[in-house]
Amino acid sequence: MKMAYCVEERSSSCFSMDGTMDSLQKVVVAKNKRTTLERAEKFISSHYFTDVNLYGRLYPKKVPVPNIKHYAAPDRIPYQKAVTQTFKDVKIGQSFGPVWSTHWFKLDINIPEDWLGKEVRLVWNSGSEAMVWKDGEPLQGLSDCCRADFILSKNLTKKELRHSLYIEMACNTMFGAGLNSMIAPPDNNKQFTLSSVEIAVFDRDVYDLLRDFELLVDIVKHMSDEDQRAYQALYTANRMVNVCHLDNRDSYKEAHQIAKEFFAQRNGDSQHIVHAMGHCHIDSAWLWTYDETKRKCARSWSSTLRLMDSYPNFTFVCSQAQQFEWVKTNYPGLYDRMKEKVKSGQFVPVGGCWVEMDGNVPSGESFIRQFLLGQKFFQKEFGIKCKEFWLPDTFGYSGQLPQIMNSAGIQRFVTQKMSWSLVNKFPHNTFIWEGIDGSQTLSHFPPGDNYCMECKVEDFLKTLKGNKDKGRVNNSMMLYGFGDGGGGPTEDMLERLVRLEDTDGLPKVKMSTPNQFFDDVEKTSNDVCKWIGELYLELHQGTFTTQAKIKRYNRKLEFLLHNLESAATIASIKNKSYEYPQQALCQMWKDFLLNQFHDVLPGSCIELVVDDAIELYQNIEKTANEELQRACNALCDAADKINMEPSITILNTHAWERFEVVTLPDKEKGDLPAVKKQKLSRTTGEVNRNGQTLVAVKTAPFGVGTLTEVEVVPVQIHQDSKGIIHLQNEHISAQIDDSGRITSLCHRKSGRDAIPSGCYGNQFVLFDDVPLYWDAWDVMDYHLETRKPITAIKTSVQVVEKNKLCCAVQVSLQISKDSHIEQVISLDATSKYLKVDAKVCWHENRKFLKVEFPVSVRSMNATYECQFGHLQRPTHGNTSWDWARYEVVGQKWVDLSEHNWGVAVMNDCKYGHCTQGNVIRLSLLRSPKAPDANADMGNHDFTYAVFPHTGTFQEAGVIQASYDLNNPLRVWTNTNTIAHGFQSFFQLDSPAVVLDTVKKAEELPNVIVLRLYESFGSNVDVTLSSQLPIKSVARCNILEEVEDKALEWTNQSVKISFTPFQIVSLLVYL
Repeated sequence: MKMAYCVEERSSSCFSMDGTMDSLQKVVVAKNKRTTLERAEKFISSHYFTDVNLYGRLYPKKVPVPNIKHYAAPDRIPYQKAVTQTFKDVKIGQSFGPVWSTHWFKLDINIPEDWLGKEVRLVWNSGSEAMVWKDGEPLQGLSDCCRADFILSKNLTKKELRHSLYIEMACNTMFGAGLNSMIAPPDNNKQFTLSSVEIAVFDRDVYDLLRDFELLVDIVKHMSDEDQRAYQALYTANRMVNVCHLDNRDSYKEAHQIAKEFFAQRNGDSQHIVHAMGHCHIDSAWLWTYDETKRKCARSWSSTLRLMDSYPNFTFVCSQAQQFEWVKTNYPGLYDRMKEKVKSGQFVPVGGCWVEMDGNVPSGESFIRQFLLGQKFFQKEFGIKCKEFWLPDTFGYSGQLPQIMNSAGIQRFVTQKMSWSLVNKFPHNTFIWEGIDGSQTLSHFPPGDNYCMECKVEDFLKTLKGNKDKGRVNNSMMLYGFGDGGGGPTEDMLERLVRLEDTDGLPKVKMSTPNQFFDDVEKTSNDVCKWIGELYLELHQGTFTTQAKIKRYNRKLEFLLHNLESAATIASIKNKSYEYPQQALCQMWKDFLLNQFHDVLPGSCIELVVDDAIELYQNIEKTANEELQRACNALCDAADKINMEPSITILNTHAWERFEVVTLPDKEKGDLPAVKKQKLSRTTGEVNRNGQTLVAVKTAPFGVGTLTEVEVVPVQIHQDSKGIIHLQNEHISAQIDDSGRITSLCHRKSGRDAIPSGCYGNQFVLFDDVPLYWDAWDVMDYHLETRKPITAIKTSVQVVEKNKLCCAVQVSLQISKDSHIEQVISLDATSKYLKVDAKVCWHENRKFLKVEFPVSVRSMNATYECQFGHLQRPTHGNTSWDWARYEVVGQKWVDLSEHNWGVAVMNDCKYGHCTQGNVIRLSLLRSPKAPDANADMGNHDFTYAVFPHTGTFQEAGVIQASYDLNNPLRVWTNTNTIAHGFQSFFQLDSPAVVLDTVKKAEELPNVIVLRLYESFGSNVDVTLSSQLPIKSVARCNILEEVEDKALEWTNQSVKISFTPFQIVSLLVYL
């Protein structure tokens, strides 16, 4: 045996081991890594040396498609309408627009006969997204970045020489149409050029070699120099270049065999396993509208189905029931093909929710409806319930989600967004997430930190190295496929997967599903770690505040839908002629939940999406108000009537007594005579500054009844010689200076002042708000260094209301030459808190408006309401985990308390908060300029209140007060005078438990659903009582499926035990 070695790099003579010289039998060159690697890269480059490299042989024959016909559609019209229109000739090089418009093209394709037996493709480039249609069916999407051709035939026969296709071109890219930046507002002048429409022979052998080379090159580039496997890949690629002669097709096979032998070298049994799942994250709206998303779904999923036909092991996961319903409605043929692939196990519905919603701002009941509608849809359409919660791109996750998903039949959770945290890196990838109530879910964050991977070597190595639970867990998920704007997996990605299934030096790979992954983890992993509480993302905290109008609608409609369901449920029981609006409510909830998508409710979307969302909200509001009034009228019709004279009626949809001042219906509607006929006393009846009648009322828990007069201790107001205004009722007293700042807020019974001496509550402050990149999303920590108090007075404080039931002052402040604040600070006779109604004219550029309250409390933690409970966060910055929470989310209130004393700040539509030391700040308005250049510009209304208290916030009634602030008693004029008094339908004997939801069951007749939760954070036994004709009661999950045997319903009541923050759903049989 002779062994040759190189004398020097330029030598062409070698010595054998016996010392004799071989005459040029073989040239062995000492390799330089850089030049050898770059040689292989250039050999497959799509940009360099394409006239002499392998890539240049991918399409050996191309001819343009002649006679392209075009029709400019007036809107996004269906195929059936488009094909009946008049099409005109166009030429390559023409441009089309404007942005968001639709253009249809008709292609009559004649393939040359000498291409028989070849694979033939249509190559299309319009710089935009498009869809291929044939015979009324969508076949495949085309895009500007991931899918530029369409297979006409894999093995051309004579029957396939002629094709008639339609191309639906959308004038937008996969990521919208931002001007010079992805997240910039859309460029309305952008045009899209039809640069090529060709048919081409596709050389499959060349394609296979390109994939071989690509992977070998990537192994060299992404493995370390110390890894022998990288050098093995380098020399393998070099050998392939040497044997590959472009004019000799037999050499292709030889080169491919060399690669095949390399990839066939296997791993050991202990190697990490990557579960690869096709994925196509499609934002239901973001840099494009809902209507464009409907087409994105069709483009992406039709492409996915075509791949499944060629790759039977290919599995694809897909979330968001709303998107499934869109495809079902608009593309029924495609939907039928999807259902077949669901049945075969390739197309895997996941998530169990209506949309991939925001994880911070929605209420607890909104979360529940996401799962209720989502799981019911998947069960009805596919006969399955999802086992995993799928939320990869949301900006933080409430600590109540584990309990809610458990109740929806889900024990597993997947996201990757936590990897975006700016300061602290989350310590686990696979762990147990425990909610604030103790519920647990097995959770996984794919270690590749991306849900749009491309199955490249780099992706697998990143997944392997990124696993933070090495030794505990030997399985990871990898989600691959173009996403955000759709697209999904491609042929290239699947070919990479096939080659790298089990290759030495890389993790083992298998096409898998979420169930297979989690099953393997549960079987093979021990002692996984636990994380308790919320999953706080240290980024995108500006989304708690951006697009204030959307957030206001969200809060207002959550309560409006609550009121409608409550009133309609009782009306359907008390009035047999009343029909519960089941279908209307279902559609309202679908539209409402759609707007909770994680780029709509957070406000990180373009202006067109904001407009669409507000239109949906307005339609919901109109329908819900009409249905609520119909339900209220039905309640009155069912009551005992005294006479046919009009009367004032009140609805309370919360299960506690309420004692507050209400405004009666406007006198212009003819209701004042009715008020007089009820003989309101001088003590309770007052006229406010708007000419409306105020009355102090007291209601029983959860019910309806006539207005009942109540004696009150009058509220007082006066202005002292220094111009300070003093307000006082029996609970609190306040002092307001000339700019509307609170200089004193005393709890009268204890004598303690909530405002420290020399400090100012209700101080508006302005911050510079210029993030690093993500404009609508981010508020950076350094914004706190730019605090500027707003002190310019536009109109000094003045008394605008002074009566026994309500006193109020008004003041206006100038924020800038373009923006100002008008606020009315009021105190009702019955109220334990001071209320501020603010109107802001806002025209700023990257400024952040907050209001702050320094309070006389010392505490290491502040308490914030979350969904169905509350949690504490630090007021200090001891660690990086503490100071990274400089802006946090809360629902209706935040409280800062020490022993036996505290102060709460409540709001009616705000979510961003910041409590540092003893200063509570409520975030009000932002002014980002991307992706919506007009975000938050205009007029805004909102309400907040400050509530000093003794004892704990639980004992003081802060929780109930926040509900009352958000949901005032509903007062209306009934056409008939009903029996005097108030009929209560539900009562609870503990303030710790909140009856949050009353509704009819989705499917069961003569059954209503009650949802309660423990709000204090305590173990408590509670008795629920009702005078309704209830036969029995049973616990159920949030899908309204019976969980336990029937509870004991005796003496018109049932006893229920609660653990801290537990949610209990009941089926009540009538």
